[in-house]
Amino acid sequence: GEGWRELKVGAVFDVEMRLEHNAQTKELDEMAHGVNLHYTAVLGSKDDFTPALWALAVDNDVPTARDRAVIGDGALWIWNVAEDICPDGQQIVDWYHAAQHLSEASHLLYPDEDDNQNRLRWLKTYKDHLYMGRIRKIIAVLNKRGRDDLALYFERHQRRMQYLKFREEGFPIGSGTIESGVKQFKHRLAGTGMRWNIDNANRMLVLRAAVLGDDFDALWDAVA
Repeated sequence: GEGWRELKVGAVFDVEMRLEHNAQTKELDEMAHGVNLHYTAVLGSKDDFTPALWALAVDNDVPTARDRAVIGDGALWIWNVAEDICPDGQQIVDWYHAAQHLSEASHLLYPDEDDNQNRLRWLKTYKDHLYMGRIRKIIAVLNKRGRDDLALYFERHQRRMQYLKFREEGFPIGSGTIESGVKQFKHRLAGTGMRWNIDNANRMLVLRAAVLGDDFDALWDAVA
């Protein structure tokens, strides 16, 4: 009877560079990964979530960090929060969300089964452009094909898709850290037979965030 509520999850982390196989370039590359993760989660609106994320950022010295970035998918509300939490940091659209939009565009440009080879060839070419941050090439080809509607997503976020620049600056370009965190929160709250009211669900989210971020002992001491 309380209506729809969406779980919003945020994470703050440090960045560590690791030499590993790059699935896009097929080469060994120095790639950025999130370490020392700390989470917050709220079952509610953007206005409920923003102060919780700000508190997490302050607790983990984000406002005084030398270099900062916010990674998220293309949802506009996320970037409104980013402006509040980290106004002078880089904004990065998750690489996998951007690549998914490009893949969806390829299916719309080549809808026939007989065009599958052309679709795959087109997708590989423009996925390489995406990875190198050449977003204008993607926008131009979509506009040329009369698909301004598909180009709009890339126009709106092109400054957040400068993936070559972000990689050179040592930032991760994927939001796998937060995606895996969302699954952990969902697993704890959406088990078989579980029923929650809003207050108790949000209390459990606080506990779950503390467990996932190895902050439970500190939380326990603070409450005690």
